[in-house]
Amino acid sequence: MNVTSLAERILAKLPPRIAEALYGSARRIPPVRRLIEAEYDEMLGAAPIERPAGAHKIYQRLPAESLDRVAIIAELSSLAAAEDADWRSGHASGAVYHGDSAHVEFLNEAYALHSQSNPLHVDLWPSGTKFEAEIVSMTAAMLGGSNTSDEIVGSVTSGGTESIIMAMKAYRDRAGIRRPEIVLPSSAHVAFDKAAHYFGYRQIRVPVGRDYRANVGAMARAITRRTVVVVGSAPGFPHGVIDPIAELSEMARQRGVGFHTDACLGGFVLPWAERLGHTIPPFDFRLPGVTSMSADTHKYGYSAKGTSVVLYRGRELRHRQYFVATDWPGGLYYSPTMAGSRPGALLAAAWAAMLSMGESGYLEATSAILEAAATIRAGIADIPELRILGDPLWVIAFSSDEVNIYEVMARMGQRGWSLNGLHHPAAVHIAVTLRHTQPGVADAFVADLQAAVAEARAAGGNPQTGSAPLYGMAATFPARRAVGELLRRFIDRLYTIEDSDGA
Repeated sequence: MNVTSLAERILAKLPPRIAEALYGSARRIPPVRRLIEAEYDEMLGAAPIERPAGAHKIYQRLPAESLDRVAIIAELSSLAAAEDADWRSGHASGAVYHGDSAHVEFLNEAYALHSQSNPLHVDLWPSGTKFEAEIVSMTAAMLGGSNTSDEIVGSVTSGGTESIIMAMKAYRDRAGIRRPEIVLPSSAHVAFDKAAHYFGYRQIRVPVGRDYRANVGAMARAITRRTVVVVGSAPGFPHGVIDPIAELSEMARQRGVGFHTDACLGGFVLPWAERLGHTIPPFDFRLPGVTSMSADTHKYGYSAKGTSVVLYRGRELRHRQYFVATDWPGGLYYSPTMAGSRPGALLAAAWAAMLSMGESGYLEATSAILEAAATIRAGIADIPELRILGDPLWVIAFSSDEVNIYEVMARMGQRGWSLNGLHHPAAVHIAVTLRHTQPGVADAFVADLQAAVAEARAAGGNPQTGSAPLYGMAATFPARRAVGELLRRFIDRLYTIEDSDGA
C-alpha cells in the first residue's frame, strides 16, 4: 500500500477539519514531507500534460534578429495541423462546438477584418459598439426578452466565467453589505467560487437532490438576511440537468433576492430544443423572478473562443457591473467588464456567427445534436455496468458501481476520446456538439465505451491507466489542501518549458 492510500484510509475516518489539520501537521515532519513529495511527483508524472508533437525550436528569450514571417506562419500551420485531428474527428467532449471548415474560415475572415479593433476607443471603432449592442439584443430576445415588458440589457464578456463574475459583482455592489451570501446548488459552476473569492462572498452550497437537480426546499432554508442572489443552472455543467428555475426564481423573488440563471451551456440550445418539441422547463426572462442570465456565444452560439453574454432585467443592475473613474489624471475612464482593452475582432466574429446561423441554423444544429445525444445516451444505458446520472438531454454524465469510472475514462482516452472527469459522485460526462453529429461518430463512441468498460472490469477496481490514479486521488483524498497543492503544481508544469529535439 502506498503512502497516499494509507493516508487516505486513516484520514477518511476523521472529520474534514481534523483531517486537514493532521495533514498540515504531518507535512512539517521531514521524513513524512519527503514521502508526500515523492507521492506528488508520482501523481504529476501521470498527469495528462501534452506538448506539441515533433521537433519544435524552443524560445526562452527573444531572438537576436527578427525571424522570417513565412517561416513563422509555416511553424504555426504545422502546430495547428498536428492538433486539428484531435477535435475535428468528434472525439472531444465540448471544446469545439461547430468546427465545420467553412464556418471556421468564415469566422477567421470576420476576425481578420477587425483584428485591430478595440471597443475601448469608440471614436476609432464605432463598429464594436454596433456589434456588441446587437449581440446583446439578439441574445436577450432569444432568452425571453421578447416576452416581458421589462427591458433586458447586458454586455459581452470574454467567456462564461467572466459573465458570472460580472453578475455577482453587480449583486454585491447593489446590496452594499459586508459578507454578502450566494445560495447555490452544489452542482453550480465553479465560476461562482471564483466570484466569491474575488468579491468577498460567502457561498452557501446546497446539496442537490437524487435527480441531481437543485433542491428548492433546502435552498429556501439556506437563505438568510445576507443572501443577495440565488443561482440555478440550465443545464448544470457536471450532470447536464436543468434545475427547477421556475420554482427557484419565484422563491427568490418572494424574498426580495436576485436570481441568476447560468445558461452558459444551454442558452443557445434550450430555446431551439423547445421549438423542436422537447419538454424544456422555463428558465429565462419569461419568469419574473429571473433577474440575470449568462449564455456563451462561444459554445453553442458557434462563435470563436472568447465571448459570452451576461444579461440583466433592467439597467440599474447592469450599472452595478460597470467600473468608472472620474478623477484619474489620465482622463475620464470607464469599463463595462473586467477588461479595459477588448478584442473587437471577437465581437465581429460573434456577431457574424449569430447572423450566419439565424433561427433556422440554430434549429437545424440543435436537432442534429439532440439526435446524436439520444444515440449516445441509449448506448450508455445499454451497458450494464454504467448508469446515467439524472435526466440529461445532450450533456450526459455516467457513473458505475461495478468498475472504476476513471479507469474507463483513461481507456477511452487511449482510444482518442477526450472526456470530462467529475467528482461527487465519481463520474464522466460527454458534452455532445456538432462534431459528434458526423456520420458514425456516435456509434463509434458507444462501441469504444463498451470495450473500455470491459477492459476496466478486467483490470479490477483500482485506477491504474494514465491519469486515472490522479483523478481517483483528487476525487477521494479527504485532505483537500493536498489536492489543491497538487493542482497548483500541475499548473506550474503548464508554464514549464521543456527541451525538445529542435531546441
